[in-house]
Amino acid sequence: MLEPEMLAFIERTSRFYEGDRGAATLAEQRAMYARAAAAFTPPLPDGVTTQDARLISADGHAFAIRLYAPADRAQSRGTVLFFHGGGFVLGSLDSHDLITARIAADTGLCVVAVDYRLAPEHPAPAAHEDCLAVARAALDGRLPFGPLPGTLQLAGDSAGGTLAASVALRLRDEGTVDVSGVALVYPMLGLEPQLPSRDTHAGAPMLTLADVRRYGALYWGGHERDHAWTVPLEASRYDGLPPVLAIGVEHDPLCDDARVFAERILAAGGQAHAPVGTGLVHGAWRALATSPGVQWMHREVCRFLIAHAAK
Repeated sequence: MLEPEMLAFIERTSRFYEGDRGAATLAEQRAMYARAAAAFTPPLPDGVTTQDARLISADGHAFAIRLYAPADRAQSRGTVLFFHGGGFVLGSLDSHDLITARIAADTGLCVVAVDYRLAPEHPAPAAHEDCLAVARAALDGRLPFGPLPGTLQLAGDSAGGTLAASVALRLRDEGTVDVSGVALVYPMLGLEPQLPSRDTHAGAPMLTLADVRRYGALYWGGHERDHAWTVPLEASRYDGLPPVLAIGVEHDPLCDDARVFAERILAAGGQAHAPVGTGLVHGAWRALATSPGVQWMHREVCRFLIAHAAK
């Protein structure tokens, strides 16, 4: 059953979308998504400041990143890289400003958001390569924000969860052990959503199975096997990862992706926890101001990030 506050959130969000989203042009979809996100975005929390910069990747591609610094940056114990959701097709630094700013305010950690390239203009593995480039730069002390504190953690929602998990796996393969935690919220982790939620919630509000497949096709274009490292549930091994928090939400065809990923990590001897947000829908993090379930979910993420920051 949907949480009552979710019903209100769904109704309010629907006002920003006209007709069949799948039939809208890409420009129209991006504009509707941006308007909806802006409607739920309050001013920055007290004490949180932002700084925008550009990062040049190894191949010469430039893209934007944004630092959210907590009120007492000098006392911060760690840094979080946050990769936004949007199906690899939608979203920006601004679309997830509510989430990144509140993480910084509520954890005291520095948060760096990444404006990675979007599909279909930039198909796989473009978004993954941008996020990996930021992670490598952060680990090497090359981000253009001056020294950032503590160890590095990765976080993301929806497609951003794919990116965070994939980057963690890739860094593990490269021998990097300096990532101290990975937090995923309603992540998309496989080529297809996992059962049973793929069937039981195929028509869920906010994100349907058809939506998941459409976004995947726009990003991977049927060439998923050529970029296997970009699909976390296609990995050949799950050992050697930092602790993982993977939160699924009940009314979402992707709900079981988080559970399956955590089970594989646990089977490989790692640390993982996959709670489920009862009564919540995909994209619900924007209802942080009104939903008790989302407030629980946000606290879980913040608690995890604080616990795994540098001591």
